[in-house]
Amino acid sequence: MMSTTKSIGSKIAEARKKKDLSQAELAQHVSISPQAVGKWERGESMPDITTLNRLADILGVDLNYFSEDFPTKEPVRPEPVLNKKREGTPVPKPDWSWDMSQGNWTDADFSGLKNLKEKFSSSNLKNCQFKNSELSGLVLGKNNIERCDFSGSDLRNSKIQSSNLLNNNFGNCSLIDTVFYKSNIEKCDFSLSDFSGAEITETNMENNMVNDVVWKFTKFSRTNISHMIFTGTIEDCHFEHCSFYGVKFENATILNTFFKYNERFKKVLFVNCKVDKITYAFLKNNSANLEGISIIEFSE
Repeated sequence: MMSTTKSIGSKIAEARKKKDLSQAELAQHVSISPQAVGKWERGESMPDITTLNRLADILGVDLNYFSEDFPTKEPVRPEPVLNKKREGTPVPKPDWSWDMSQGNWTDADFSGLKNLKEKFSSSNLKNCQFKNSELSGLVLGKNNIERCDFSGSDLRNSKIQSSNLLNNNFGNCSLIDTVFYKSNIEKCDFSLSDFSGAEITETNMENNMVNDVVWKFTKFSRTNISHMIFTGTIEDCHFEHCSFYGVKFENATILNTFFKYNERFKKVLFVNCKVDKITYAFLKNNSANLEGISIIEFSE
């Protein structure tokens, strides 16, 4: 951790000087003492991530600038390691990364951060930015996430479980093979996102926007779906033991999709929808209202 602290201190000092700020002037911007800035720059202490986020704004740098993995024009040389076996032995890089678990984060900009994986579990996030981020494999457990912007981010192979997601923007995200389990997802915008291979189990999905979403090999199981409109192509999907309230399929093409043991399915509206014969059979067997549905005749 010491080398990490010194590296961050060096980067703070470098960015401060490029902005032509004294330690006292920077301290005034951050509302701390000049002595605290001095300790940062000497590597004697390190600001927390909220303060780093403020420093990034003040110094005109990306938050990743402070990370060990972020390249700079003049990278800090590693300190010599004592008792090396021979010259030329590579100096190992410190294994250090952000960890925001069990925290309360408000109005923070995490856009562009990478390899977070399990670093946000059991945390509260409000009005935070994650735009265009590489978040594949992210694990969210017992999280409360409100009014955050994940638009354009890669969330494939992620696991979202026992979490509350409210009023978030997931527009144009990759959610390929993502697992949603025992979560509440409400008033979120998933427009233009890709749910291919995603699994949504024992989850409440309510009042979400799903315009032009890719539904392919998507599985809904024991999930409550309410006040949502499905459009576009739904192919090779699976709806089983789900409950439906205020749901509409409109101008949708539904192919090779399985409907079974769903509750309140008679109330689902189908408006100008096209289905293949196997999907029609599943819908009929699930007591669907077949008005507004026409069968696609495939030519041999």
